[in-house]
Amino acid sequence: MKTVPARAARPIPVKNRNLVTVRNLRRYFPIREGALQRVVGHVRAVDGVSFDVRRGETVGVVGESGCGKTTLGRCINGLLPPTDGGVYFDLGDDEHARLDALTAMPSEARTREQAAELERLDRTHRVDRLRGEAWRSYRRNCQVVFQDAFSSLNPRQLVKDIVGRPLKVYREASGSELMERVVGLLESVGLGRQHLYRYPHQFSGGQRQRISIARALALDPDFIVLDEPTSALDVSVQAQILNLLNDLQRERGLTYLFISHDLGVVRHMSDRIVVMYVGEIVEAGTRDDVFNSPLHPYTEALLEASPELAHDTDRRAGALEGRVPDPARPPQGCRFHTRCPVVTPSCGFEVDDAVRMLEGRGAGLDHLRGVQRRSAFEADLSFDDEEFAGLMVRVLEGPETPAEMREAMIGLTRSGSTVAIRFRDIDRVRLEEIRPAHVTSCILHTGQGLDPGDRHMREKNGG
Repeated sequence: MKTVPARAARPIPVKNRNLVTVRNLRRYFPIREGALQRVVGHVRAVDGVSFDVRRGETVGVVGESGCGKTTLGRCINGLLPPTDGGVYFDLGDDEHARLDALTAMPSEARTREQAAELERLDRTHRVDRLRGEAWRSYRRNCQVVFQDAFSSLNPRQLVKDIVGRPLKVYREASGSELMERVVGLLESVGLGRQHLYRYPHQFSGGQRQRISIARALALDPDFIVLDEPTSALDVSVQAQILNLLNDLQRERGLTYLFISHDLGVVRHMSDRIVVMYVGEIVEAGTRDDVFNSPLHPYTEALLEASPELAHDTDRRAGALEGRVPDPARPPQGCRFHTRCPVVTPSCGFEVDDAVRMLEGRGAGLDHLRGVQRRSAFEADLSFDDEEFAGLMVRVLEGPETPAEMREAMIGLTRSGSTVAIRFRDIDRVRLEEIRPAHVTSCILHTGQGLDPGDRHMREKNGG
């Protein structure tokens, strides 16, 4: 992408209402197998995400493909219902504080009055609970610009109908007034009256995205979800669209959720950054904090992967190795520990890590008959005979196994053709505030469950 200077952050008022509030949001997709299509598991696309989008700002959501960014955006704009948790729109300051207080309580600990208060907040502000006129109001105030502009535009409709349809549906205008409103919208995105009677296929990719933006602006919304709005465009066009979005935001007071895997674009557009990995938030903070002083090794690795953004620090995360874990069976503890260059024994090693590490190393996994799990951290592995069971033990105890994994292993015994393996039990890591408004889930900074033997690693990383 053409290099664009990062814009100055807009001042956020001290007393500012949160336009969008995401709390403990989960979205799971069922995995079905067999002739009866029984549910045998779930893909945890979004798994316990919480953050706020303040009025008038841009929040950037970044992460690798498959981390849950688009699913998060679809839950926020109402295209997908959440499995658990919720998305709240236009909460007042007092309501926002009450929501946090009520959701922090276990459901069984709430009084009848508190349960009724939470129900009222859900009914009036939670997106998936809105009905009737409240839902129509949300739909007009939350618009979407999709990644692929061509597939999001009806190929059989003229531009005047595509851009004007929201105005007709909400009975905002008709006749000549409608036509003039459409022309005004097109002109606001750099098009004009001469484009009214053309079809989407007659435009370039950048022009089609401008039409999508004009349609999103038709009802004068408060909030727009931008899902990779420039990734499908030519390099020479991306900066034009980004500058257009910035200009429209200043002119109309818009609020953006900007989803992208391009860190250069996110730095140019965003006031605050949310970094996602395998369905979870691993770091969030202001643009300057995240880009200049990242706390999580995953964030560092993303920055190091972009030459124009590589930062000068005492430690380098290096290139990301390995594959993104399966969201149907996400790693325990810190989900990034399977690829982390500064992993510690306290990060959450489990039985699956040992099995994955042994794959392709001639450790007899082809002769593995079964795995009897007591938990994610403890299991019995049964082999065809004692020889292959012994081979697995020797590999796990030898130098081929990372030292951190060996240290995390608190039990490894063989009985005949069965190997019993046990790792330290690690709780799911939580986001904690390390600096003002800068949170991370890396245990090197939070110290969650950190073994005394790992303290030197925490000190080395500034924790």
